[in-house]
Amino acid sequence: MPDFYIGLMSGTSLDGVDGVLADFSPSSPLVIAHASAPFADALRAELLALNSAGPNELHRAALAGNALVRVYAQVVDALLADSSIQPYEVRAIGAHGQTVRHRPQQFDGTGYTLQLNQPALLAERSGIDVVADFRSRDVAAGGQGAPLAPFFHQAFFSRPGQTVGVLNVGGISNLTLLRPGGAVLGFDCGPGNALMDGWCSAHTGRPYDDQGAWAASGAVLPALLDALLAEPYFALAPPKSTGRDLFHMAWLQACLQVRGASAAAADVQATLAELSALACANEVLRHEPDLRHLIVCGGGALNTHLMQRLQALLPQAQVRSSADHGLPPLQVEATAFAWLARKTVLREKLELESTTGARGARVLGAVYPA
Repeated sequence: MPDFYIGLMSGTSLDGVDGVLADFSPSSPLVIAHASAPFADALRAELLALNSAGPNELHRAALAGNALVRVYAQVVDALLADSSIQPYEVRAIGAHGQTVRHRPQQFDGTGYTLQLNQPALLAERSGIDVVADFRSRDVAAGGQGAPLAPFFHQAFFSRPGQTVGVLNVGGISNLTLLRPGGAVLGFDCGPGNALMDGWCSAHTGRPYDDQGAWAASGAVLPALLDALLAEPYFALAPPKSTGRDLFHMAWLQACLQVRGASAAAADVQATLAELSALACANEVLRHEPDLRHLIVCGGGALNTHLMQRLQALLPQAQVRSSADHGLPPLQVEATAFAWLARKTVLREKLELESTTGARGARVLGAVYPA
């Protein structure tokens, strides 16, 4: 019997929405349909602006949430049309929302994580139950609220008797280490595509560096790279998570003023690519130096230069795209949130301690009935 769920993901890269229709019944292929929709320039700009303090934030955030859900609904419609599945056949939609602030354990000891979303509007629009707000319960239980994808990574990518690394390179990069018989270890490494995309957009007018070709044309600037790597976050032990609250263009500009004010733009891009690669590779070497299998997903898996740098920095490992392991890179996170939505609907707890640092197993997410 089919067990249909939809997963929707709009990540820190701010490029748009990826969605999957997944069937979790044992006899079916996992992903039945995949669809995506880009953000309009105005919505992308507003979502980026709401990562920082500004005027009339509550009003603007509410309207941005409505606009985001309209894109979500467009992707849901496309998934249903492509698969000829009716809304009543889908048990729930997992809609992550758009993270605009992520400050767990700060200020008052609990902190917060904030994802713009309007799940009630999506339930109204789609006629399907919606599961949202996946991270708040984890933060309430003393956790980081991120990353959550490692639990799906364990379910889909683990191999009997082997240690496997799964590296998601979105706007922020996160690493999952799957060890035989051991607890899942997962945490955010640092910037993935966010800084590279921002620099590329500012200096070329393109939203991203296609296959990393521009970065490959430049030369890494050692002094700038050292300044970037001096950020204390990189030395923290897990559990840890981060976002655009820390790794934003003003952070980069501050480092440039000290170590790279006159640098050529292509050389800065090369240095940012090296930063993203090193932030991930250094964590692999710190926690699992003999790792033999690293599976890469997210938009970074499509960056040829970044993949080559990861392989060069981790010569002992086979660095491969998740496409080589049954799931294309741009489908992994959306599928993860379909999987997480199913866990919520079934009221199944996730063992969070080793990944987010929460005080115990919890059911994550809130359900908005259609």
